[in-house]
Amino acid sequence: MGRMLHVRCAAHILNLIVQEGLKVIEDGISNVHSSVLYWISSSGRIERFEEAAELLHISCTKKLEYDCPTRWNSTYLMLRTTLDYKEVFTKLSLTDINYRCFPTEGQWSAAHEVCETLKLFHRITEQFSGSQYPTSTQYFSKVCDIKLELEASVKSLNSLICSMASSMLLKFKKYWDDTHILMGVATIFDPRYKMKLVEFYLAQIYGEEALQKIQEVRNHCFDLFQEYTSRVVASHESFQASSSNKVASVVEGDRLSSFDRFVASSSANVDPRSELESYLEEGVLPRTPSFDSLSWWKTNGLKFPTLQKIARDLLAIPVSTVASESAFSTSGRLISPHRSRLHPTTLEALMCART
Repeated sequence: MGRMLHVRCAAHILNLIVQEGLKVIEDGISNVHSSVLYWISSSGRIERFEEAAELLHISCTKKLEYDCPTRWNSTYLMLRTTLDYKEVFTKLSLTDINYRCFPTEGQWSAAHEVCETLKLFHRITEQFSGSQYPTSTQYFSKVCDIKLELEASVKSLNSLICSMASSMLLKFKKYWDDTHILMGVATIFDPRYKMKLVEFYLAQIYGEEALQKIQEVRNHCFDLFQEYTSRVVASHESFQASSSNKVASVVEGDRLSSFDRFVASSSANVDPRSELESYLEEGVLPRTPSFDSLSWWKTNGLKFPTLQKIARDLLAIPVSTVASESAFSTSGRLISPHRSRLHPTTLEALMCART
């Protein structure tokens, strides 16, 4: 089971994937960068930009911002704002002879497609991060959405977007093989999804090979269930051995103690997979936002005792271990010179306390 519970931080993975894509598009959107830098370089130009926006009846609710190299989401935010002011840039390019870095129509188109690609990553990274971290059941569908989006972008007629998506997809596949099985299994333990969500997404991703991939996730689920069942049986046998001395002291005529042994011996002959199969055969529950998986498993623990133990462990796995600010940062975490001479035990304590 331990090999299945080794999970990488989802926000960190998305960060690495996006960085690969940004390396490819630097030259393609260079004029967009230069345009933003030109019009925010002085208070006079900012004022002229706002006046031009007012003449075109475009509300200046968002300020132009130059992206920061160490925060990939700033590139997305910069492109999103710049595209809203495309008409303003066009008007100013006709009146300002010093403004020579106006993007071509192809560069505007590329910026729009890049923005749409990064939009999905930005939204999912925000969902994966924050003060209340989502658990493993939310990972599978989001990551499948990213994979499908990247595969669609690889087929783009725009060579820049195609190159960007190809680079990101190559990085993505490095982590996909290690994570999709475990997170697919975790999704099964959400009563709203079970195997249906796994079948839905893997059919779109793998096509003709989907049945094999779906069966692979199913087999891992049953293997995990078998391992937990073995533990429950071992625990039960240990309990019976420890309580064997107490049985002898039971008042004569107490048939219920014999009944307990009868039930235990009868349970040993039951197919250990029947509990999981019974759960999977039941229909999925309505997909409502207010649904609480943990409460459902708490209520249904008597019906699915072994599955409840698995759900308790799988649903406790956080999707991300970092807050949204760290998820977008590409600068990394460094130990300052002041702390570099601290004792390793002290450093460990500081890292655990996140100070």
